[in-house]
Amino acid sequence: MTATAPAAERPTGPPLPRWRSAATVVPGLVAALGIATIATVIGRTVPVLGGPVAGLVIGALLSGSVQRRTALTPGIRFAGATLLQVAVVLLGSALSLRQVAHVGASSLPVMLGTLTVCLSLAFLLGRRLGIGRDLRTLIGVGTGICGASAIAAVSPVIRARNPDIAYAISTIFLFNIAAVLAFPPLGHLLGLDQQSFGLFAGTAVNDTSSVIAAATTYGTDASNYAVVVKLTRSLMIIPICLTLAALTNRGGVGGLWWRRAVRLVPWFLVGFVVVAAINSAGLIPAVAHAPLRTASTFLITVALSALGLGTDLGGVRRAGLRPLLLGFLLWVAVTATSLGLQWAAG
Repeated sequence: MTATAPAAERPTGPPLPRWRSAATVVPGLVAALGIATIATVIGRTVPVLGGPVAGLVIGALLSGSVQRRTALTPGIRFAGATLLQVAVVLLGSALSLRQVAHVGASSLPVMLGTLTVCLSLAFLLGRRLGIGRDLRTLIGVGTGICGASAIAAVSPVIRARNPDIAYAISTIFLFNIAAVLAFPPLGHLLGLDQQSFGLFAGTAVNDTSSVIAAATTYGTDASNYAVVVKLTRSLMIIPICLTLAALTNRGGVGGLWWRRAVRLVPWFLVGFVVVAAINSAGLIPAVAHAPLRTASTFLITVALSALGLGTDLGGVRRAGLRPLLLGFLLWVAVTATSLGLQWAAG
């Protein structure tokens, strides 16, 4: 690790021109695009696998050699975050506001049930396993709400240490990959229809990227349903952050966090709803739906390829067995709760 120069010794020249700053994303973006192109061909040849899953697997296999090339890092991060968010916004072009509202409302019982089970078990099992309060909290919200995004939002509230944040993200990412690979075959084995699988993926998979990857592999309708459920679930981070701020007395819940609550709403969720509203108004012609869907799927494949390239397998090993065991138990519990609640509801 290189030492950081003291502030007085750092160069004070003008910032890089925008074109040079933007150019830093090109190498990593090209790498992700190349993998995504190959993955798309594989996905069309083996539909049960799908392009996004193929991209994730190929990227993860190449991650060890790629991570030694720091020039690729900015582009990989851009593709894994920004392009995925753009893809989510484009998914709104196939839905109406009425569909979004209906799916979001109908998913609440299963979503709240899985969240309650996950957070309760994170507290009880984490304490039984001897895992520190902050780490078990981060693994719990990461599993129950929205993966790394929830961890990033909660970390400053509880003032989590960097090692705990890194261990939690590594643990969550491992089970994201497991869900993407295991859930579509499990859905077919259980005979889940498109809507049921979309609800299952939207409530039982952690990160938005993995939800979309698993659901896209299962089918278009499953993907449309899952992304609405997932975005609704992501909003749960707001009351969770406010509650944690009050319980830990570390965030000024009476003032600072209430004023900042709206900032926790992802911009792409707002964009998704806006695009769905535009489609509801009939401003997106039906002939454009298929091309927009194709573009969204390819962007998802690029993003998943980038996430695979950014996989830190060493971080998973460094996390140790106890956090991984907690993550596994929560993953199984959330999976069983989502399927069980759907079965109970008929």
